[in-house]
Amino acid sequence: MAAGVSAGPQVASAVPRPEWLTAFLAETSAWDARAVAPLDPDELIATARRLTGLNDFGADDWREPFDILLRSIEEEAELHLFGRLWTREDFIGFLKNRLLIEDAYRRHPEIEDEVIDRPVFVTGMPRSGTSILFELLAQDSRFLAPANWEFVLPCPPPEAATYRTDPRVPQADDLITQMGRVAPEYRAMHEMGAWIPNECGVSFRMTFRSQHLAATFQVPSYTAWLWGADQEPVYRYYKRLLKLLQWKNPRAHWLLKSPEHQSFLPTLFKVFPDARVVVTHRDPVKAQGSVTNLMRTLYGMRSDKPFDARAFEELLTPEGTAARLDQFTAWIDDGVVPADQIVHSRYADLIDDPLAALEHLHAQAGLGFPDQARAAAQAYLAHKPKGKFGAHHYTTHADDRIHQLFRAYQQRFDVPSED
Repeated sequence: MAAGVSAGPQVASAVPRPEWLTAFLAETSAWDARAVAPLDPDELIATARRLTGLNDFGADDWREPFDILLRSIEEEAELHLFGRLWTREDFIGFLKNRLLIEDAYRRHPEIEDEVIDRPVFVTGMPRSGTSILFELLAQDSRFLAPANWEFVLPCPPPEAATYRTDPRVPQADDLITQMGRVAPEYRAMHEMGAWIPNECGVSFRMTFRSQHLAATFQVPSYTAWLWGADQEPVYRYYKRLLKLLQWKNPRAHWLLKSPEHQSFLPTLFKVFPDARVVVTHRDPVKAQGSVTNLMRTLYGMRSDKPFDARAFEELLTPEGTAARLDQFTAWIDDGVVPADQIVHSRYADLIDDPLAALEHLHAQAGLGFPDQARAAAQAYLAHKPKGKFGAHHYTTHADDRIHQLFRAYQQRFDVPSED
């Protein structure tokens, strides 16, 4: 990590581990982890096909990143046995979902005729308030955000009559909340559950072109490939998934969210030309310190390898962050993305007075703020006070050079410094 900003030492300490996982790893320390939990690409594909009885994965643009990621995991990630077992379960699940989605389209080609009408995307730097804003906007009955469970187990497609009672929900909830059982400190960083609205990036994992996957494993070679990869296949596949999910469970407008959208807005608007995008803004120095601590926790769930932030300069250095923010600003100024379809939300305003911030945001977007949305958001806030799931502690230190990198961005969007 570049000098001048840090979230503790460059190589972070181990993530606190629950007793059950410590005991499991100790008991299996003599096992051949690669033999017990193989991560061979061809074998994983064959297993998914055998389990589903299906063969068609759809467009083959997923295969190159799939192979690159698995090779990077084997060569760089240093997964322990539980990490390998968990990863194997995840990847077989992604492959099974692809097979089942393609089978649904084969049997019901009318799904392709579904229209994704004026979706709303929430994006911004990681840890800049995208999650709480997304959850508050999801209280508006005019929108329907994808629940965690339908991204994890999308097939068969959810149906309106059984959406709230679908028998897959308990299984999905167990899979989703596993992160908090593996690393209890994660519960203070993200609320988890089957009905929590989740990020688009969770579904992007099925394309294997995913920043979520890059944040799951210490795989610098995959991360380097990902930053230069075409993201249009990701958004095309995502649109295909959304059509499937709304086919038997209609919704007027999708409410969607992921920080990584900010880096791919031209592609997003190419695939979703009538989208409206809400961008959150926070002091980059503070947000970046939080990201670093989050990634340390994520990597530590599956591996004993120390987290070295220097290996992820494109994502974690102030220079990399500043370059992406400057690019975002240039896209707006140069007309590469439609400025009139982008609404801005300051993290400071959202924290100080969430309801007032929501009202201002709705006014900017020309949505109005109906009584139902206001009352639902107020009730949601009453049941989710700050710190409800523990405190997420981290520190940041930045010199004048680091602040100068972000000065133009902060002035442009009136973003206050937090340190």
